[in-house]
Amino acid sequence: MSEIVLINVSGQDKPGLTSEITEIMAQYQIRILDIGQAVIHDHLTWGILIELPEEQSSSPLLKDLLFKMHELGLPVRFEPVSKEEYENWVKGKGKARYIVTLLARSITADQIAKVSKVTANNGLNIDNITRLSSRPPVKIDENQSQACIEFSVRGTPPDLDRLRAEFLQIAAKMNVDIAFQEDSVFRRNRRLVVFDMDSTLIDAEVIDELAKEAGVGEQVVEITEQAMRGEIEFTESFARRVALLKGLDEAVLARVAARLKLTEGAERLIGTLKGLGYKTAILSGGFTYFANNLKQKLGIDYVYANELEIEDGKVTGRVTGQVVDGARKAQLLLEIAAKENIQQQQVIAVGDGANDLPMLSQAGLGVAFRAKPLVKESAEHSISTLGLDGILYLIGFRDRETE
Repeated sequence: MSEIVLINVSGQDKPGLTSEITEIMAQYQIRILDIGQAVIHDHLTWGILIELPEEQSSSPLLKDLLFKMHELGLPVRFEPVSKEEYENWVKGKGKARYIVTLLARSITADQIAKVSKVTANNGLNIDNITRLSSRPPVKIDENQSQACIEFSVRGTPPDLDRLRAEFLQIAAKMNVDIAFQEDSVFRRNRRLVVFDMDSTLIDAEVIDELAKEAGVGEQVVEITEQAMRGEIEFTESFARRVALLKGLDEAVLARVAARLKLTEGAERLIGTLKGLGYKTAILSGGFTYFANNLKQKLGIDYVYANELEIEDGKVTGRVTGQVVDGARKAQLLLEIAAKENIQQQQVIAVGDGANDLPMLSQAGLGVAFRAKPLVKESAEHSISTLGLDGILYLIGFRDRETE
């Protein structure tokens, strides 16, 4: 009867360890059932699950391995595994798999303890833990640093909504972001990212900036806040705000555009996406003048926004053409995806307001970015602690892959 043995090696990492061990195994016609290793601060944990053929005894192999590990100064442990245990483990690998992503300015033991406790309490087993962010220096600037750990888990949660709610509670209390998503073939195979513009790609609401120039800032800000909280319908709020801009000089647009700042991480995110061949789009309830400036600056592929009507060098208080509201954003997402022959599951949508929820729900990965509480609760994923480039972690990229 064949034997199954789990072999674990730990200690100071040494070049050539895998080749030295497997060269010994090769003499005994070993079949490899599983293998893996991790290195943390030059300390190695190395494991291999092997099956010896029926005619072979494990004793000579284990003796040779024990001698080699003593020569290398590395402790080794051997553990027999029954066929029943192995078969049960194989069946477990067929369970649903998910990715839990923890994002923060810095990671603490308390954060990991609470996240891992929620996964365990919901019937999920952690198979692998990976650090996606770069190694942090001893002294860090909490305002500039970013950290991310990814947990690969398997199992079937009894209530996905409850699980997400528990993660949301932890995120709110501990100033972290926690994403929970299915580990599917689409996760690292996205091809289109669509963005809201105001308070997403840029760190401002353009209509509020224009209102300040027109002397109606407080009135417009109040209407904007109501719309972002979902208290009034976007199209109505938009018409009321634009009407307040009537008489504004056209030259003000260029002045406002010059002072707009990109959101933290926006340039890095889009530059990385472009380098990887992604298509990008701005779907904005703002104005085309400003969206086109961003298109030129960042190399965005598509822009859909509202055309501010100007007559005799003055803003009329109206827009021309179809208003880009929440429903229109969702429709445009689907149209662009179809035009580029991209599946919905391969689309990422990013926005901050209630009018972004329809497009977030249409995307394979919808992300509420620094959003109002209502939007965060309604969206499946949110980022509030890091910049826009935190999205790269959600699709599984390590810092070293994007630098």
